[in-house]
Amino acid sequence: MTVTTISQSRCFGGIQGIYSHESSETHCTMRFGAFLPPQASKGRVPLLYWLSGLTCTEENFVVKAGAQRVAAELGLAVIVPDTSPRGLNISGESDTYDFGLGAGFYVDATEAPWSRGYRMYSYVVKELPSIVAASFAVDSSRAGIFGHSMGGHGAITIALKNPQDYKSVSAFAPISSPMRCPWGEKALTGYLGNDRKRWREYDSTALLDDQGWGGPPLLIDQGSKDPFLDTQLKPELLREACERCSVPLTFSMREGYDHSYFFIATFIDEHLRFHAQHL
Repeated sequence: MTVTTISQSRCFGGIQGIYSHESSETHCTMRFGAFLPPQASKGRVPLLYWLSGLTCTEENFVVKAGAQRVAAELGLAVIVPDTSPRGLNISGESDTYDFGLGAGFYVDATEAPWSRGYRMYSYVVKELPSIVAASFAVDSSRAGIFGHSMGGHGAITIALKNPQDYKSVSAFAPISSPMRCPWGEKALTGYLGNDRKRWREYDSTALLDDQGWGGPPLLIDQGSKDPFLDTQLKPELLREACERCSVPLTFSMREGYDHSYFFIATFIDEHLRFHAQHL
């Protein structure tokens, strides 16, 4: 697989790059960000996958989260994929912000026409790690995953379904139960159809109830002033599921913080250090 360099910049002694490649999962050109810390020049380093939320590209986290300084200190690579395929030119994919472009929801679509390339689950879990391992000085046996909002949902469900691949997982303001919120119901109906039983494999609370938890401790931060707190995110549903399934959860309600990258930037250092402890 040929990886094309879009840009590279020196950053805290490491390299922040943007790259592209042709994807066999999404059937289009995909872009991703990769921060390689200075330690990568001497050997393979552990890595984190960051999954972004609705409307984002690979660029939002790279330029807004402020993760590179502490990632460089800790010797962590950070890989940031896009949030959906782009360039498939499916009718209606740009009509709304919460479905289609920028809203892949980290599922493998089964409904036409989305099944043609909206396969962000397999892209993140299978294709992207193989490309990263072949292209950069990373140790894939020491990988963690985290994300925000839609990406928080993606990170938790992916870690639940692939505990052998991720040694750490955390989230900022995750969509706790897509089956029980408007964003999730719209996306899962469009991508997977009307059979709600098929939705369970992409819902953190349902996965916990169905299979339990065999992974590492879970860290979640949530802002108390998040405008989506009660209608879309519903963290109490995930907290209740973790309690039922004896999941080691650290949950922090951050007073006065909203859903923005200002919230993420404030607490990103704590998440990076949390992951470093496990990686």
